Amino acid sequence: MLSEPAMSASKHAGSSLSFRTEMEFAYGEPRGLGPGLVRLTANNPSPFTFKGTNTYIVGDTDLAIIDPGPEDDAHLASLLDVIAGRRVSHILITHTHRDHIDGLAALQAETGATVGGFGRAGLNTPDVILSPDGRNFIDSDFDPELKLRDGDSVSGDGWELLVHHTPGHAPDHLCFEWTARRILFSGDHVMGWNTTVIAPPEGHMGDYLASLEKLIDRPVDVFHAGHGGQIREPIRVTKAYLVHRRMREQAITESIRAGNDTIAKIVALIYTQIDSSLRAAAMLSVQAHVEHMITKGMVRADAEALGPDVTLALTK
Repeated sequence: MLSEPAMSASKHAGSSLSFRTEMEFAYGEPRGLGPGLVRLTANNPSPFTFKGTNTYIVGDTDLAIIDPGPEDDAHLASLLDVIAGRRVSHILITHTHRDHIDGLAALQAETGATVGGFGRAGLNTPDVILSPDGRNFIDSDFDPELKLRDGDSVSGDGWELLVHHTPGHAPDHLCFEWTARRILFSGDHVMGWNTTVIAPPEGHMGDYLASLEKLIDRPVDVFHAGHGGQIREPIRVTKAYLVHRRMREQAITESIRAGNDTIAKIVALIYTQIDSSLRAAAMLSVQAHVEHMITKGMVRADAEALGPDVTLALTK
């Protein structure tokens, strides 16, 4: 589960949030993105995955693969064609949502690579979490042999990746910065085609905003996201994401002040043209904002557990 329910591009003072939905790709065909960098897009398109999950192959002779993608024989075969017998030293996981990780077992069996990621051990989340479309979308058992933390680095012949822990969309989310090339693999943290859904209990709005702030000063020229094409103005886009979230919080405040005092009423007011299949995602996105606003002391609720019809009130 990846993006917020689709909405039109919005512009705000000092920054603009606009979506780039064009993407040059073909399923099963590698696309070179520069020296030592190839992208393959899995054939798993949906309203939440856009064209599909991107897998990145980093390096020339000693490779790292970022996000194997879904369990899919055709995608695996395409990956092995790109690898072409070269050594794969690492398989790196941005986060454990199934569209990014379910292809891991087959790829590791073929390559013998060391698997690196944050892992799910110790995270205070339920073992089973359902996505807005009702599926269990997390590999809660992921326990990599190479446990990566903020500030770590992973390297091979011709490449070195700096690890950034960027929780929010998922508590185990990592971004990988190829510092020498001024590239960041942003996973689902920042995407160009839509905003990222923050869906409790897996998602946490306060963590997400803090993680966005971490990227503002990074010396990078392009983001390569888990879905969609390249983001060529990454810092501007990241700032626009922050502005968008502040504006969403303001819209929720105004909604409650006007008497739309439940999450269900707020969603009906803000997402006026949403497809019914995306309504559950919209509810979770608003819930994440409300939880954050409660933490900040801006809002109170008349029940400890938030739900669509729990009454909300502004604290001042």
